[in-house]
Amino acid sequence: MAAWVTWRTAMERALYGTDGFYRRERPGEHFRTSVHASPRFAAALVRLLAEVDTALGHPPRLDVVDMGAGRAELLINILAAAEPGLAERLVPTAVEIAPRPSDVPDRISWRNEPPHDLTGLVIANEWLDNVALDVVEQTPAGPRLVLVAPATGAERTGPEPSPEDLDWLARWWPLQEPGDRAELGHPRCLAWSSVIERLAGGLAVSVDYSHTRAHRPPYGTLTGYRDGSTVPAVPDGSCDVTAHVALDACAASGERAGVTGTLLTTQRDALRALGLSGTRPPIDLAHSDPRGYVRALCAAGDDAELTDPGGLGGFGWLAQSVGISVPAILSPVPSPV
Repeated sequence: MAAWVTWRTAMERALYGTDGFYRRERPGEHFRTSVHASPRFAAALVRLLAEVDTALGHPPRLDVVDMGAGRAELLINILAAAEPGLAERLVPTAVEIAPRPSDVPDRISWRNEPPHDLTGLVIANEWLDNVALDVVEQTPAGPRLVLVAPATGAERTGPEPSPEDLDWLARWWPLQEPGDRAELGHPRCLAWSSVIERLAGGLAVSVDYSHTRAHRPPYGTLTGYRDGSTVPAVPDGSCDVTAHVALDACAASGERAGVTGTLLTTQRDALRALGLSGTRPPIDLAHSDPRGYVRALCAAGDDAELTDPGGLGGFGWLAQSVGISVPAILSPVPSPV
């Protein structure tokens, strides 16, 4: 007989249990993030970090925290790209439940939760989409939690959601017709606000697959990833299980936690504002500086992948500040003709 549990319980066990996916697997072997696509993603974040540093008055210590750090590739690239005057003041922290890899530099702190009273930049790149949540389906009797058999992925409807989740559903993802589904983002709102509450001053940025209230998918987004391919979302620990993020709801949660500025944008607009244009170098450079031309051409290709609106560039960016304004550098720039 199947052991029926809520999707939130199943995801939590499958991803973070004793032998869960994220405790034993290398994420980069299963899916490609902006971090794995190019070190130019880290270089763009260094530009943003420099803006935060200036807004904070160049403190003697500047935190840079990576939520769901994997093998700390992003922090390693940030340390390599930062100017010496900035790099020497950085205090890098990887937040990750998996064991610390042996090749991570000693300078990078390894923790299973972010530090308190941090000042600087928090980066949550594809973190919130793996915060476990429940799935709810509209039935003739009203919204009901969806239960799942972890070994097979089979589903059936269960009890009514809690009053707290019903309130979230009514505000952020109202269901219309029987069969419509929603992914209850309340746990992600709490996870995001817990990050904001630890930020004494600076900026927190979430980058993820996302949607807003005006464009919620009618049947949800729950899916699995294994070996670079999408697979059925079976929460047995054999694959990543993920769902897109209601970033607008997370933004409201951050505002309740006391942020002083909020920006919701896309990765395409954010990275273009941070200098990743994707513009091909002039062909004349191939004659005057062949090696420079090849380098610039490679950079343009990396930028194009990171800002592709049909791919990584379509990710949502939520930037929220505490004690400072959201850096003006993130303001969108016109797209090239």
